[in-house]
Amino acid sequence: MILTIAHKEFRSLFAMPSTWLLLGALQFVLAWFFFARLDAFLQVQTQLAQLANAPGATQSVAAPLVSTVALILMMLVPVFTMRLIAEERRNQTLVMLMASPVCSWQIVLGKFLGLLLFLLLIIASCMLMLLVLALGTPLDLGLLFSNALGLLLLAAAYTALGLYFSALTTQPIVAAVSTLAMLFGLWLADMGAADSDMLLRAITPTSHFQSFNEGLLRSTDIIYFALFISIFLLLATRRLHNNRIYG
Repeated sequence: MILTIAHKEFRSLFAMPSTWLLLGALQFVLAWFFFARLDAFLQVQTQLAQLANAPGATQSVAAPLVSTVALILMMLVPVFTMRLIAEERRNQTLVMLMASPVCSWQIVLGKFLGLLLFLLLIIASCMLMLLVLALGTPLDLGLLFSNALGLLLLAAAYTALGLYFSALTTQPIVAAVSTLAMLFGLWLADMGAADSDMLLRAITPTSHFQSFNEGLLRSTDIIYFALFISIFLLLATRRLHNNRIYG
């Protein structure tokens, strides 16, 4: 049943014209930024060749592009998560889904996986764009893998948070604005935190993603994302469960 719900959500995304417009605009922005970073790298490549341990194309082009994708996901994910539950509740289709012999956690997990699969396509297209660099220069595949994993975990965290806010309201716009405000607040907290303020940095997803962006695979970052995702999926499940019991 989880896979059925996930498949339905995945197909419904591509049934909307707005999805194709967003994907087209996203690919244009990523391609423009990719070529801009590549052009800047080629202009200083001669000077870099004279340095010991000079940064390669992966560090100079790939890592900054992935950072840009992470920032775009912060603004893009709320647009997709807002409709997952809030729109179904507004259209009265959630009542039929709740009346079926499907557990609340199956509904939440199915919708979560459906959107995450869609976001995985965006991440994969970004990685394929970066792999083109291998035609002209050696790539640090370890750094690429670390960035891809970081993007996937970050997208999953944003999706779980957006799914929870979507479960709180009947208005998709309210869910989108609430999710964006929360994500933007966490991002500002990370940007404004002092180097000594480790507690504030410890609760922000972007600070943990930064480790992946630098090529560091740390168990603490993976555990953080696992807890972040689990907590908000459990909260969304609890919200749906309460709706089923109390109406």
